Amino acid sequence: MTILPTFDTARLKVRPRTHADLSACLEMDRDPEVTKFVKGPWSNPKRHEAFVRERIDTNFGEGLGYWSVFLRERPDQFLGWILLIPYDGVGPEVEIGWRFNRKAWGKGFATEAATPVLKHALETLALRRVVADIDADNVGSIQVAIKIGMLDEGMKELDGVTYQSFVARQ
Repeated sequence: MTILPTFDTARLKVRPRTHADLSACLEMDRDPEVTKFVKGPWSNPKRHEAFVRERIDTNFGEGLGYWSVFLRERPDQFLGWILLIPYDGVGPEVEIGWRFNRKAWGKGFATEAATPVLKHALETLALRRVVADIDADNVGSIQVAIKIGMLDEGMKELDGVTYQSFVARQ
């Protein structure tokens, strides 16, 4: 298993995701507003749990994986997660992504948590580029991508869904 760094920000603790976070991840994904723009097994409890467990257990490569995000002042309060993994789990490009509980929306937590993870990708891992394909209707995530310094590379269609593509480069 790859060892991932932990990041402390002004308000957040961003630490590697573990099985201890499983129930919080599952609960978050059960909110249809949270997963509205992401295809997945969210409505099938067994497949959903198997999917999240597999993502927790997968070694995505040195320095890559999932981080869970918590308030520094309340380290038991799960807010969401950040990922830095091979694109769609297989690569070859590396993608960054985020998902947060609805109660955490609009407070800058995704931007604050994604910033050190993107810096880790570009500076520590020396990745030449990191991508994020975001559903064109997901205004909140598009705003996060822009705020963390990703550049808009236009629209693309994949499996019948239109995505706005973003990239960060060294």
